Amino acid sequence: MRNRWRVLTPLLATCLVVTACTSGQPPAPAVQSSAPGAAASQAPAQGGTGAFPRNETLYTGGTQWGAPANFNPIRNWDHATGTNGLVYEPLFLFDPNTGTFTPWLAESGAWADDTTYELKLRQGVTWSDGKPLTAADVVFTFELGKMKTVPYANLWTFLKSAEAVDAQTVRFSFSKPNYQQWANALYSRVIVPKHVWESRSEEDVVNGVNDKPVGTGPYTYHSHDQDRVAWVKRDGWWATKALNKDVKPKYIVDIVNSSNEVAMGLLLQNGLDLSNNFLPGIANLVNGSFGVKTYYPEPPYMLSANTAWLVLNTEKKPMDDPAFRKAVAGAVDTKKIVEGVYGNLVRPANPTGLLPQWDKYVDQNVVSELGFTFDQAKAKKMLADAGYKDTDGDGFVENKDGSKIQLKIEVPAGWSDWMESIRVIAESAKAVGVNLTPEFPDYNALVDKRSSGKFDMMINNERQLSNTPWMYYDYLFQLPIQKAQNTVNFGRYENKKAWELVQELDGKKPEDEAGMKEVLSRIQRIQLEEMPAIPLWYNGLWSQTTSSVWTNWPSSAPDAPKSAPTMWRNWLELGGILTLTEIQPAKG
Repeated sequence: MRNRWRVLTPLLATCLVVTACTSGQPPAPAVQSSAPGAAASQAPAQGGTGAFPRNETLYTGGTQWGAPANFNPIRNWDHATGTNGLVYEPLFLFDPNTGTFTPWLAESGAWADDTTYELKLRQGVTWSDGKPLTAADVVFTFELGKMKTVPYANLWTFLKSAEAVDAQTVRFSFSKPNYQQWANALYSRVIVPKHVWESRSEEDVVNGVNDKPVGTGPYTYHSHDQDRVAWVKRDGWWATKALNKDVKPKYIVDIVNSSNEVAMGLLLQNGLDLSNNFLPGIANLVNGSFGVKTYYPEPPYMLSANTAWLVLNTEKKPMDDPAFRKAVAGAVDTKKIVEGVYGNLVRPANPTGLLPQWDKYVDQNVVSELGFTFDQAKAKKMLADAGYKDTDGDGFVENKDGSKIQLKIEVPAGWSDWMESIRVIAESAKAVGVNLTPEFPDYNALVDKRSSGKFDMMINNERQLSNTPWMYYDYLFQLPIQKAQNTVNFGRYENKKAWELVQELDGKKPEDEAGMKEVLSRIQRIQLEEMPAIPLWYNGLWSQTTSSVWTNWPSSAPDAPKSAPTMWRNWLELGGILTLTEIQPAKG
């Protein structure tokens, strides 16, 4: 495979020429909608006197890979960038690097006893339509989970009731205290206004566009088009008075990506202020005179964010066979991906896939006994021993019943690092006799295939760094399997014992480290014996910034902010929103 990222690409050289003759403004869309679903009209001129004055506008990219589909906060897997975080807000924020919770819409929260949690809301928080946030909104939001198709419906398997004690107090009663999951829900579940949502059907709650989003956050909807969504700062955001925090950009415009290379071109033209893409040749960009900065000034450059998994559809043959899955795990040349594709910007994953921040929870004895390493000769033997043999001499093994194995591995078109990575994985599979072909569908099309189970293999990193490793095992083992698997267990793997252990882990208090480790050891034994998904590498929190318009970006520098410099979904509540209060307009 070509080591394509070690030198500046021809595109980069082209971008440098373009930079000399550009205003730094992202290209204007042909049309612009004044509201989601509204008739298109001619876009206002872009530039200093147009709709988005450059010195008041933050341009971002790297999250949205298709036209904005909806503004529905319930759909936290495909809503327009910024829907959750900029408009809709959680009760708490969580800092994954320090392990601390910060009260947000909530003023405080604590366990009154083993099965009762009481929450106190802040005074003076209003929705963008002027109505006050009350305990009734919080109760209503959580009770939406009683609808079976709402993604957090599983909360009601242990949450018995949510009660508004008074206008500012909510009491949650539990039939079973799942401490790990509840702590996660406190910062990952945004609150919606009862007075706007209470008349909606279940279909509209889950699949509606929500074309007039009303939230408590610092921004409201401005406009959108096929290639962007724009938010505008609103007056009266509660945090300005309560916490002395004020978001600095008047406008945030998130650009839809077509490829990582296009994003790099925009960044070099000052058409993006914040790129959350993987960018090729990052060492050259940071060390050159291009004005591009990252969190760290040297490798690894980025904060750690998530694990990249090779997801196998266990409802299809031969991926339903753990022997086949383990053979594939040993066949993949992850080192070639880490060094060749990423230039050591990422690290190979531990066989458990747990992020480095969770090393203390990895049972090294279990890993030594059952973990996999790259060994293609061993992988070939494992396949043969399991009954997968090349019976027709074409160089590829057949299924045990003699039928052909012709598999596809897919990632979204334009995700250049993952595209190169699955080429390596396909080469690795073919080296041990598995016929695997890489394909690159449109992002939204692949999301549909992922949810419906109409794929063979794919890479996924949906679960991010969080407050607990329970999140990763919930991602791998959650049952029951739904018709649409939108957020977890995309491989549709069923193991009742593993899911019971994940639930047991959920019942451990976060401070009970010894109890957590004991359960995690048993989970990891099943994981490595069954290999439902294959951990590949630890992804960085891709984040590249320029300072021509906005300065004071988070970094490792001693006096710099330490929040998350990202617009990725589910990261604004992990501190990304604080970045918008810390950046400053460039002088001059």
